[in-house]
Amino acid sequence: MNAKTAVFRREHFNAAHRLNNPSWDAETNNAVFGKCNNPHFHGHNYELIVKVTGHPDPDTGYVIDMKLLSELIKTHVLDRYDHRNLNLDCPEFATLNPTAENIARIIWEMLRKQIDEQLDVQVRLYETERNFVEYPA
Repeated sequence: MNAKTAVFRREHFNAAHRLNNPSWDAETNNAVFGKCNNPHFHGHNYELIVKVTGHPDPDTGYVIDMKLLSELIKTHVLDRYDHRNLNLDCPEFATLNPTAENIARIIWEMLRKQIDEQLDVQVRLYETERNFVEYPA
């Protein structure tokens, strides 16, 4: 039997951002987002784990070629976000608050387009050692 198997790739990137809702006043933004609302931005050392689940190929034994997965993450995530200001440098966050939830979803959307539709893809993004999100949940 060729049981479903999950493979994981861990990567790392550093990025700055500011959480802010432009329709709120400064007091409300500060109350909701606290330090993350710093007008001069702040940064995180993000840890990214991409999980791909599927049936191993009978010829290779791979769910997905890990070299290919690594290249996809580098091209579509690391080259785009590492050492960037997400609010200023990344068009997808020009009007979308770059919360960990939104960053994880955007990363998933980019990678989902590149990976065989028969495979399931999940993104886990650690913003800090203690705080992380998964998309889809």
